[in-house]
Amino acid sequence: MNQPDQATILQAAQRIQPHINRTPILTSESLNAMFHTSMYFKCENFQKAGAFKSRGACNAVFSLTETQLQQGVATHSSGNHAQALARAARLRNTKAHIVMPSDSSRVKVEAVRAYGGIITFCVPTLEARESTLLTVIQATGALEIHPYDNLQIIAGQATAALELIEDTPPLHIILAPVGGGGLLSGTALSAHYFSPLTQVWAAEPQQADDAYQSFTQKTFIPSIQPNTMADGLRTSLGIYTFPIILDHVQRILTVSEADIILAMKLIWERMKIIVEPSSAVCLAAIKQHPELFTNKTIGIILSGGNVDLDDLPW
Repeated sequence: MNQPDQATILQAAQRIQPHINRTPILTSESLNAMFHTSMYFKCENFQKAGAFKSRGACNAVFSLTETQLQQGVATHSSGNHAQALARAARLRNTKAHIVMPSDSSRVKVEAVRAYGGIITFCVPTLEARESTLLTVIQATGALEIHPYDNLQIIAGQATAALELIEDTPPLHIILAPVGGGGLLSGTALSAHYFSPLTQVWAAEPQQADDAYQSFTQKTFIPSIQPNTMADGLRTSLGIYTFPIILDHVQRILTVSEADIILAMKLIWERMKIIVEPSSAVCLAAIKQHPELFTNKTIGIILSGGNVDLDDLPW
């Protein structure tokens, strides 16, 4: 089975329920008036460890047996998955070995340490991340939990859209950011199973548009030297996530860095909540392509809120 089925997603929702927040859904009259839409924001910035990643990490770690967890778990991540995995491992009383690129945000590094994660730094390339992780796994015997290309992770991330569908009126579109595709593929599967008339669209930075290129050309194109402030969206799609996205996502829109900043400011100012740049790409897509969303009911997944307050993009 190369994609989680309906039962697997419902089982994931049940498994993680004690360990995560059922995050609120907020609306904004001023943003709806500005864009002539009806928007429902799924606030994963209020999730445990500050991002949707807690869903997948908890599902993956709580799916494992005591024996499988004996040597701990390991991953590479620039931040949100790192924090979520360190927290999930702590809940199961096991170790989390995390490979982080040397340019990871200070806030995210400190959070991983606070959850008890054991960090190994590497140069900020995918090749270095993967080779360093291999070295760590060989030394520790830890079990790899990939940040997005893992079926239990995808099933866990799918629960955000499942809750969104359960808690809102029928949606024309669900909009999610795309990096490695764990959230987007999970969202697409939830819509497919639980709200088949809802389309799933993705938003991605123009300066890290590998998913857009892969999607439009129907062939995998890796992310090479992405240069975007949306640090959660710099990774390439995976062997599990890409086919699900091709099958179940209708559209990917790209957005400029300027519009990401504008959208982030709008959310902070109008909704009084903190989101990170990766979260703001969805509203940026609506701002950049307003004609596509006029008079539509839209669910938007605000993926996380882990920002370095000493290093804001404005």
